[in-house]
Amino acid sequence: MLGGMASSHQQQQGCAVFIDDRALMGGAAMMGLKGVSVKPVVAQGAEPLGQPWIVTDCEANTVKTLGSRPALEVLQETLMELDDDTRERAVRNLLVGLAMNEYKETHERGDFLIRNVMGADRESGVVAINAIPRVGQTFQFQFRDAQAADDDLRTRLSDLRDALQPDEEVLGALLCSCNGRGRGLFGEPDHDAAALTEVFGPVPTAGFFCNGEIGPVGGENYLHGFTASIAVLTADRD
Repeated sequence: MLGGMASSHQQQQGCAVFIDDRALMGGAAMMGLKGVSVKPVVAQGAEPLGQPWIVTDCEANTVKTLGSRPALEVLQETLMELDDDTRERAVRNLLVGLAMNEYKETHERGDFLIRNVMGADRESGVVAINAIPRVGQTFQFQFRDAQAADDDLRTRLSDLRDALQPDEEVLGALLCSCNGRGRGLFGEPDHDAAALTEVFGPVPTAGFFCNGEIGPVGGENYLHGFTASIAVLTADRD
């Protein structure tokens, strides 16, 4: 399932869904497809930092220890080992990644569900995130900026292009992009749509900006932020 959430307007009256001559203050517009293949591309725009760690102690949304060391200590060490340029980029938008498939031998960009760091406690070394980690889960610090988001999107699109069968063609795409991307992140309009065109050619593309994007990571659907969630539609050539 791929899509996005509407934004509430400035007067905080909520969002409306329209059907014929009715306006509803709740609900969803949904579309099902058959006769084509829907290939998901979920570009969360994050770049890994340091090495993966195993969560060895956690409670609710807090990570207490990574590899039996205080999580904050691991974070500080990770940042200190970066070069000055990467460290400056990372501290502006620090994130965490939770691996969705523990059976993979190695975890790379795209294997993690990306979530925000909510805070940390210097005394206990606990790091709070906006997710519920579990003991034994692979965990890696991440960061996001325009360069990381651009790299991630182009990598995800190129991987899909290279995985297509020789007789499979792209018919079009539905692009659901966070309203925190676009000109605000990249400094130019139409970045995500332009990347689609560069990788697949001038395929028909529709979409919208979202206040939360829906798409699968590790085979399960999640609500994301600052993400491009794309349904690429393909079919066999007749």
